[in-house]
Amino acid sequence: MAGYFFDSSALVKLYHPEAGTPAVDQIVNAAGSLIRVSRLTVAELTSAFAIKVRTKSISREDAEFFLRQFRRDIANGKLEVFSIGESAFTATELLVERYAFTSRLRALDGLQLAIALELRNRKLLDHFVAADAILCEVAGLEGFSVINPEHS
Repeated sequence: MAGYFFDSSALVKLYHPEAGTPAVDQIVNAAGSLIRVSRLTVAELTSAFAIKVRTKSISREDAEFFLRQFRRDIANGKLEVFSIGESAFTATELLVERYAFTSRLRALDGLQLAIALELRNRKLLDHFVAADAILCEVAGLEGFSVINPEHS
């Protein structure tokens, strides 16, 4: 069994075909893959689809369909959602202090990374999956095995 933490930048590719979708599909559908996301991803995925609607990449109906699929995947256990505790915010502050000035790490990306770090410390993660170059770079600096599906 392999544990994968998906940032929303990569998870969106599971529902909307785009660069990196084949790599995401391969990870998610591989036997023994455990796909883990943070509670923040639920809001971020909705936001990502809203941006696609506003930019006319997809229709509102498509966005609603993708979000129903996403919620179904959570309900049926295909995706495991982890809550955000106070310790994650404390870790985020430290990550932002460490990396925001040199690597442009944003606060919400830092929060995603902090949650992934907590899961790794609990031996629940093997890989960090994101399609954001800065987040991938910082995750690598934090010792993660990083997968950017757009570069697979």
